[in-house]
Amino acid sequence: MLQFIQFLKGYVCIRVWGYSPERFMNLCSNHDIFLWDIRNCGEYYTMCITVSGFRRLKGIVRKTGTKVAIQKRCGLPFFVPKMKRRKIFLLGLIGSLAFWMWMSTFIWAVEIEGNYSISDDIFMDFLKQNDVFVGMKRAEVNIEELEKKIRQDFGIVTWTSAKIDGTRLEIQIKENEVDTGAQEEGDTKERGETGNEFGSDLIAEEDGQIVSMVTRAGVPQVAVGAEVKKGDVLVAGSVPVYNEDATVKKYQYYDADADIFISRFWQQTEELPLTYEKKEYTGEEKKEWFLDIMGKEMVLRLGKVKYENYDKVTDKKQVKLLDNFYLPVYYGSSVNREYVLTDNIYTKEEVKTVFSEKLIKFIAGLEEKGVQIIKKNVTIDKKNKKWQMHVDLQIVEQTGKNIPIVPQAEEAAAGEAAEGEETAGEENQDAD
Repeated sequence: MLQFIQFLKGYVCIRVWGYSPERFMNLCSNHDIFLWDIRNCGEYYTMCITVSGFRRLKGIVRKTGTKVAIQKRCGLPFFVPKMKRRKIFLLGLIGSLAFWMWMSTFIWAVEIEGNYSISDDIFMDFLKQNDVFVGMKRAEVNIEELEKKIRQDFGIVTWTSAKIDGTRLEIQIKENEVDTGAQEEGDTKERGETGNEFGSDLIAEEDGQIVSMVTRAGVPQVAVGAEVKKGDVLVAGSVPVYNEDATVKKYQYYDADADIFISRFWQQTEELPLTYEKKEYTGEEKKEWFLDIMGKEMVLRLGKVKYENYDKVTDKKQVKLLDNFYLPVYYGSSVNREYVLTDNIYTKEEVKTVFSEKLIKFIAGLEEKGVQIIKKNVTIDKKNKKWQMHVDLQIVEQTGKNIPIVPQAEEAAAGEAAEGEETAGEENQDAD
């Protein structure tokens, strides 16, 4: 604030030398003349002083035997007169300030942090579908609604924060490491929580053998070591309530909940042609420069790109005035590298390398889903003019899918009988 006031009033930077510069500064202090940014340069001193203070230095200079010279004039009083002589420049400056102020009312950059499972392209498509895009008015961005929509559309997102900083929209998210459909241990879902009146059963999603089972809600229909088929009921959500004579009085319905792991076999086959096209770069390159202003690109290049096949490597940067004041202006350069395609035959070592990379990626994908690999058998052979990799895995994975319960006739009859007994009991109490 003090610097701004000094700029408005104007000040000068002076050089002081002679008999006693120290006495000069002491007398200025005694006469309430403010000095700042004082520097000792050996044979002379430099300092800043207000315009009004400089006008009062004549007597002090005479008493101290010093000499004073102006090095630089600063501030608005010295700036305005110069601008009066440069009217076109002044108008351009005012126009530029108005333009930048107008540009600051738009969003010109979107940054997303914390998205590991959700790609940037998917997230940008989501933003466009919800009318959030580069070039929109800052005032039109509803931060609260955007955060709510992100959590609704992306189940894996557990936390999100959005804010506008300058002309940049910053979105930070946190993804859940565990499947959002998983239940917390100890929770029991009673009837109606899933929207189904009669709860749900937990069924097997694949054929396999039960190796582990922990039930939290419902009645287990299988035990550890049992062989199950796809669609078999593992845990029933209908829990019978018995009479004293061991007959079913009624059924209570829940959403079956359990952690069940099965062991099963998984087979996967990958194919590779005998030949492949390989890029061989000729060493010929052509460089170009570009300037992109609000989506309109201008390219500067010497001659045309006459290559039949080429790769383009682009280095693109966005213009920003301050840390967070981005503009819809991009610049950079591209290099076009020519190549020719040649037919090559896979060697056995190359085939092993390609299949090995695919296998590592495939296994990593399974492990990310919590699948444990117990045994692995991989064979590579040539068949039908193709290389084939056969993968046989024995895995342990979690299974269980909830499906709505459709009550059987005996269950419905038991429920009606129980309701009839309860009604009769209430009537007897009223009669008494």
